Amino acid sequence: MKYHRPSSDLIVVGASNEVYRLNLELGQFLAPYVTKATEINCCSVNEEHGLIVFGTESGHIEAWDPRSKSRQGILDCALHCSNSEYKNNTVPAITALKFNGALEMGVGTSSGHVLLYDIRSSKPLLVKDHMNEIPIKCIEFHKQMNYVYSMDASVVKIWDKNTGKQYTNIESSVDFNDLCVIPNTGLTMMAVEDQKMQIHYVPSLGPAPRWCAFLDNLTEEMESSASQTVYDDYKFVTKQELESLGLDHLLGTNLLRAYMHGYFVDVRLYKRAKSIADPFAFEEYKKRKIREKIEQERPSRIKVEDNLPKVNRDLASRLLESDTRKKKQSANLLQDDRFKALFENPDFEVDKKADEYRLLNPVLSRLDRSKDKPKVETYHMETEDNEDKDSDRELYESSSDSSDDERTWAKDVKKQHKIIRYKKQAEDGQDEVNDVKNEKVYEFSEAPKITNIRSITQVSKKSLGDRLAKEGSVVVATTGGNREMKFSMRDKKKPSEIQKKMKKHHEERKQIVRRTGFLSKKK
Repeated sequence: MKYHRPSSDLIVVGASNEVYRLNLELGQFLAPYVTKATEINCCSVNEEHGLIVFGTESGHIEAWDPRSKSRQGILDCALHCSNSEYKNNTVPAITALKFNGALEMGVGTSSGHVLLYDIRSSKPLLVKDHMNEIPIKCIEFHKQMNYVYSMDASVVKIWDKNTGKQYTNIESSVDFNDLCVIPNTGLTMMAVEDQKMQIHYVPSLGPAPRWCAFLDNLTEEMESSASQTVYDDYKFVTKQELESLGLDHLLGTNLLRAYMHGYFVDVRLYKRAKSIADPFAFEEYKKRKIREKIEQERPSRIKVEDNLPKVNRDLASRLLESDTRKKKQSANLLQDDRFKALFENPDFEVDKKADEYRLLNPVLSRLDRSKDKPKVETYHMETEDNEDKDSDRELYESSSDSSDDERTWAKDVKKQHKIIRYKKQAEDGQDEVNDVKNEKVYEFSEAPKITNIRSITQVSKKSLGDRLAKEGSVVVATTGGNREMKFSMRDKKKPSEIQKKMKKHHEERKQIVRRTGFLSKKK
């Protein structure tokens, strides 16, 4: 992708003969350019006169003028790097394009060649071969130093564009993908097949950028430290070491050079004084070297041959540690194809957290302890009485040992039973709490007071659903999860419909009745 600034077009090329144009000002695609190539690998835009060039798979470069939207010319680059001089008989494709000013153009091919052109001529000014026969990925120009950066997957080469003489090269253990040269500086950034980018600074190509000026200070310190090669034949010693060697009387002479918190002394003088002050130093040095040689020949760690499978390792080790009579049978069991899945498939792995294994584990541990006990050798005595006594004693000891084993085994079994029981109780208690939380609490209203037989018959004729609907129910959910029953006291008995009608009738009759109190008796 390239951006054409005068027309605000984004130029996109790919595995097609068309060049797509996306106008960023209008936000829409424009009519594409149709080239004569089957595939287009790269493109470049000249910032000074706006010419657009496209590198094709067939080794040609097509130049288009965006003002007239037409092709202006075709340049055949494969012709200049496919002859016997460059040892390439195949037709190379164009993989990289870069303009340097208005007239100079760099071209990279899939055969590892870099060609420099003057766009006014069809012949290259210079041809540079990387000698790798891998495609050129990127080309950059250093305008101040007249150097060219050409990059393939394995190396970045910096060379003179006039003579082709190589200045330096940058290699990496991973492949290069892209190259970025900071203008007017010696800083170069490279995108590689790794999580981090590679950044190289060459002070001879230019200063560091303003946003990382500390690189100049670092390089100056490195140069100053590299220039101190005068003291390669001198040994640095402190004042205490000088006194221990007996050379403190040389202070102030030209044999000692003061530096920081000590002195520089000639190495030959230092070795002679060291041998005089410590005559046994050579013997210690010799012993130390012999010890280091032995440590190097000795393996750093003991290699344990682990032939156990990944699944059921304990079972396999138990089978291999069985008696010598059963070792052959156990080895055959591990190598038997019928039981192959037992030591390879994780579905057959023994679950040590299961209840069955916990109950069976004390029995297995008891058997293992009985196997680990040392065998007591019995000696035959001369007399039968002693033999009887020894046999009785051994019988008593064996019975006591077996009783102790039985006690410990019983304790282990009881302990496992308790653990399993407590675990189940805890799970049941949790289930009950969850059930209580999910239960619905109903509120029962007060039962209707039945005073006569007529009301009893009316209630009995109604269905159960009507009775419940008449009584009503309220669901109460509490945070504690407990059941709650609520009884509400009813108000005084409300008058029925008949009583209301009778009362209304009486009021109406009272209004209609003619009063006789105002009538007076005639005299």
